[in-house]
Order: sequence, then structure tokens, then C-alpha cells
Amino acid sequence: MYKSPVSKLLTFFPQSRDRWKAKCQEAKRVNKKLANQVRAVEKSREHWRQAALAARQLAVQYERELEALKTDADADGP
Repeated sequence: MYKSPVSKLLTFFPQSRDRWKAKCQEAKRVNKKLANQVRAVEKSREHWRQAALAARQLAVQYERELEALKTDADADGP
């Protein structure tokens, strides 16, 4: 089946297996790290989106209050 001597194959195959296992484990580590990073970024983005939405609502509320005060001041007149 193989042309190489069995003694060489006996050392080559375990080394080959160890190399691809190490390569696979490193890829899994990188994949997990990137997945965690994505999850953290999505969580942060959602937090800031909620904060921006709250700030926008507060700004609209203040604009309405300001407009009401202006109309009250105009109604009282000089």
C-alpha cells in the first residue's frame, strides 16, 4: 500500500496526526475567541442603541416643554 518503509511510517503518522490536531485546536480557539468578541460587540451595540434612544426621547420631551413655555410666554405677552 505505501512505498515507504514501515519504520518511517510509524514515526510519520503520529507526527502528522499531532500536527493536524494542533491545527484544528488552534482554529477552534480562534473561532471561539471571535465568537465571544462578536457577542460582546453586539451586547455593547445594543446598550448604546438603547442609550441613544433614551436620549432622543428625552430631547423630544425637552423640546415640547420648551415649546410649551414659549407659547405660555407669548400668551402672557408684554
